[in-house]
Amino acid sequence: MAEQEQKPDNQEEDKKPEGQQGDKKADNQEGDKKKDERKRPGKKPLIILGIVVIVMIIVALVWWLMTRNQETTDDAFTDGDAVTIAPKVSGYVTDLRVNDNQRVKKGDLLVVIDPRDATAQRDQAKAQLGLAEAQLHQAQAQLALSKVQYPAQRDEARAQVLKAQADQANAEAAYRRQRGVDPRATTQQNIDSANAQLRSAQAQMASAKAQLEVAEQVELQIRQQETNVEARERQVDQARAQLETAELNLSWTEVRAPFDGFVTKRNVQNGTLVQAGTALFSLVSPNIWVVANFKESQLERLRPGNKVSIKVDAFGDMELEGHVDSIQQGSGSKFAAFPSENATGNFVKIVQRVPVKIVIDKGLDDNHPLPLGLSVEPKVTLE
Repeated sequence: MAEQEQKPDNQEEDKKPEGQQGDKKADNQEGDKKKDERKRPGKKPLIILGIVVIVMIIVALVWWLMTRNQETTDDAFTDGDAVTIAPKVSGYVTDLRVNDNQRVKKGDLLVVIDPRDATAQRDQAKAQLGLAEAQLHQAQAQLALSKVQYPAQRDEARAQVLKAQADQANAEAAYRRQRGVDPRATTQQNIDSANAQLRSAQAQMASAKAQLEVAEQVELQIRQQETNVEARERQVDQARAQLETAELNLSWTEVRAPFDGFVTKRNVQNGTLVQAGTALFSLVSPNIWVVANFKESQLERLRPGNKVSIKVDAFGDMELEGHVDSIQQGSGSKFAAFPSENATGNFVKIVQRVPVKIVIDKGLDDNHPLPLGLSVEPKVTLE
């Protein structure tokens, strides 16, 4: 039945006029032509593409002209002087006068360590110095006295020699008289007494000569006193040096700032027992510069004095100006803790980087300097 129903429809289509079938074929041909026209590209996209290429070439040329005399790197950071503050004496911290990140001036008192032990040592050294000075004054007085005493003793010894000579001559004369007279006019006792007086006079004469020999060494005796004075002077110098050492130890109980800067990494509190050499905190100088690690291929035209513009990553609106101060005489790897040994193993060429110091000339606030270690991007203008 379905086949019978479809047959009349096909018959009806066959019965349509031939003109209508021709129009339908013409419409199909026009539709195909429009599809072909849509698939074919026109000249307008090609023109746009050419313009884009030309613009890109111009932009690249302008960029090359603007940057051909510039060198830049992103391997750069801020650097500066930073020292560790440590005491030279041990003791308890009795007064802490700084806070974290506080700005200090050169000579400002930062920390006070208990000074009582150092004060006692200073007082003891003062007493030793006073004693040494008193002994020196005594030696100097003795020297002055010896310059008068020893010549007088020499003159006295000479007088004693003259007296002994006179006594000896008198004894000799008496002895000769006793020996020259008639034995009946004298006695044996008188002869023995004269003989004894002669021998006594001779002994006194010998003693006087000996004392004169000692007394005549005036210069040597005075020199001995001068040597004693010099020894006392050295003792005074030693005592004075000990006092200076004690005063220096006392001064070390006060830790002062060696230069202007900012206190960082504080790890001390009041009452802390610190040892000599223990790190209390660090002091960072406001004098900041930039260390830029340029590739070795960028150093050909880079010279000290080249102008530099600097951008700081942490502060996008900050623009600094500076100049190249110096170029390190060696790559970073050369001064590493474990430098590479290119003479061993298989060699692979690696582009080395050389640190370049850049001094900031303009744009930096002295009251609020940049922290150390910030990433920056320097742009060096080559000449």
